[in-house]
Amino acid sequence: MDKMWSGRFSASASTLLDQFNASIMYDRKLYREDIEGSIAHATMLAQQGILTAKELKLIENGLLQVKSEIESGEFEWKISDEDLHMGIEKRLTAIIGDTGKKLHTARSRNDQVAVDFRRFVLRKNKEISKALISLMDEIIVVADKHTQTLLPGMTHLQHAQPINFAFHLGAYLSMFKRDIERFESSVKRNNISPLGCAALAGTPHNIDRDKTAELLGFDSVSINCLDTVSDRDFALEILFNISTMMMHISRLSEELVMWSSYEFGFIELSDEYSTGSSIMPQKKNPDVPELLRGKTGRVYGSLMGLLTVMKGLPLAYNKDTQEDKEGVFDAIETAEISLEILKEAIKTMEVKSHNMESACAVGHLSATDLADYLVEKCDVPFREAHFITGRAVAKGEEINVDLSKMEFKYLKEIDDRINEDVMEYLGLKHSMNARISAGGTATKRTLEQLEYFKNYLTSK
Repeated sequence: MDKMWSGRFSASASTLLDQFNASIMYDRKLYREDIEGSIAHATMLAQQGILTAKELKLIENGLLQVKSEIESGEFEWKISDEDLHMGIEKRLTAIIGDTGKKLHTARSRNDQVAVDFRRFVLRKNKEISKALISLMDEIIVVADKHTQTLLPGMTHLQHAQPINFAFHLGAYLSMFKRDIERFESSVKRNNISPLGCAALAGTPHNIDRDKTAELLGFDSVSINCLDTVSDRDFALEILFNISTMMMHISRLSEELVMWSSYEFGFIELSDEYSTGSSIMPQKKNPDVPELLRGKTGRVYGSLMGLLTVMKGLPLAYNKDTQEDKEGVFDAIETAEISLEILKEAIKTMEVKSHNMESACAVGHLSATDLADYLVEKCDVPFREAHFITGRAVAKGEEINVDLSKMEFKYLKEIDDRINEDVMEYLGLKHSMNARISAGGTATKRTLEQLEYFKNYLTSK
């Protein structure tokens, strides 16, 4: 009967229940937050006269010893202790005696786990944001070298219009910036302290919740204790944020896989971040981006798992929410290693500019430019210009020549209003640089976009 809650029980918990009920083998990741929260709680209790200064010193020193034991590997984690809160408190009491039993005054495991888990998640939001900044920095390094490198811009995975490679990478910079903003928004919205809510309704003890909030770096205390102890929105948010980020990573990974194939040949991944085949010695497989695609589904599973756990839960705390942590821990670890290895894969890959530019000469990428020429220079309504351009493309297909390289005589045969200056419009570089509207692919606009992202990252 060594459970701290066993006073009303006449029989010990079964070993099977211990195994089924315990969370200590994974929630021990929260030891740092738990000990910091306990020290803040004890400090406030002493300030309010609930603990003496001597008792506070004993508790604080004892908790720091427990922290040292955990970090050195000396601490013994026991399934019978259920969770890290009980494990740490039992060890504290063993070190300092009965004074350790006073630590839980005016506190419940409900608000204790809420503050530990919330602070852990808030910290990880910030750390993932920093990793995203590092990834964006590396993408910009690559993009700076390719503001004039032509690349086929695609829709429906079909050649559409010529863009530059830096502009394409800028699309991912935009995605990752939005990811950072989501993580930052979550920190701002969820930086409120649950400590002092106790089980669900607050406590009759004369505590100072604002003091513990200040000591733990929260902006304020929560408004309603009933909501607070059962709230896991902050955990759902980081899972959603990671899922969205991994979706963006998966999209980029898909392109890295395609680009590294012989059919595209736009990049070559470093040997450091590629693998071979057990049977085909010539193979160089893009396992890093493939795994990144796969791990995206793993993260989605964690999000859907917690959404399902929380669906239909009555207020306030329920044991179901013990299932909130493993998925979050796994998703965070997945996000951290994914960001790091993607950054290194991009940093070490070879960009094959010549192959990118050669691919632009297939698929009539400057077709829209012919239509624009007819509108601007020949005063042809766009719908008619579209039809004329379609005929020019059909001619190119007939004679097996890309529109960008078609002789003027063929264009003149299609429509007599076309003059020889059309040849400049059909050049691929001209086509790319013609798109000068804000946010466009013209090198001038791409440089502006990169400068924008650099300034954004500098502000972080």
